[in-house]
Amino acid sequence: MRACVRQRAHAEAVEKGGRDRCEGVAAVMAGDGDGDGKPTQLNHKLNNFDGGGGEPFLIGVSGGRASGKSSFCVKIVQLLGQNKLDYRKKQVVILSQDSFYRVLTSEQKTKALKGQFNFHHPDAFDNELIFKTLKKIAKGQIVQIPVYDVDSHTRKEETVTVYPAKVVLFEGILAFYSQEVRDLFQMKIFLDSDADTRLSRIVLRDVSERGQDLEEILSQYVMFMKPAFEEFCLPTKIYADLMILRGVDNLVAIDLIVQHICDILNGGLSKQQTNGYLNGYMLTCKNQASESSIWLH
Repeated sequence: MRACVRQRAHAEAVEKGGRDRCEGVAAVMAGDGDGDGKPTQLNHKLNNFDGGGGEPFLIGVSGGRASGKSSFCVKIVQLLGQNKLDYRKKQVVILSQDSFYRVLTSEQKTKALKGQFNFHHPDAFDNELIFKTLKKIAKGQIVQIPVYDVDSHTRKEETVTVYPAKVVLFEGILAFYSQEVRDLFQMKIFLDSDADTRLSRIVLRDVSERGQDLEEILSQYVMFMKPAFEEFCLPTKIYADLMILRGVDNLVAIDLIVQHICDILNGGLSKQQTNGYLNGYMLTCKNQASESSIWLH
């Protein structure tokens, strides 16, 4: 019965729009997340964040290729009504790690055009530029985001201007790989998606959007994508504060995150005590990830 009531309330909130959604956010219930009378590590971060002090709240979103990271972030922005605002007025923005691929040498570019370059390896990204950009964002500065052309494997001359925002979602397969980048996030979310589901999405997307044939897709998956995921991406989920299953289909998880972003936008998050509860849902810590990670099913 409770689930039905929350789902109905969720649907009504979506219909009313993002602005109404942030009005009258229910007070967070007091409770104990770990059963030891102490708040969880995530709640400690949230409680000590000063939503009204002007400091942006950085959220990292990671997971395997085609785990639904982009759709997950877009859904959050839509529910908050931020997608309808002028880009200069947005208070919640999304950045993608895919914008920060390195400029390839002529030899690397030749390999890339033949499908023989590993774009899933940490060295494929300009981690120094990512760090510098996020640091500027954390200081409330205007930044220029590169535009990467996946067809020619080059950076375009134009850039995208991102203006100061209260909340920044940074998504990427290796968002948590670099410690200096990882440490900039006040919240880290890992989308734990089934490998077969991700592969099916990759096949459908690359066939329809990029015109690749099935044999080429599977070859790159076996040669680069799967090994890189297991070696570089999957191990970083131990750093996540939240482990989310079913991605964009997990409406309960999205609702909880949206509620907290609403608190940040309203400048009231630091005044509330969570202590293991997020808007009435108790969070259970699982040792198989990390002692402070929370699973939302």
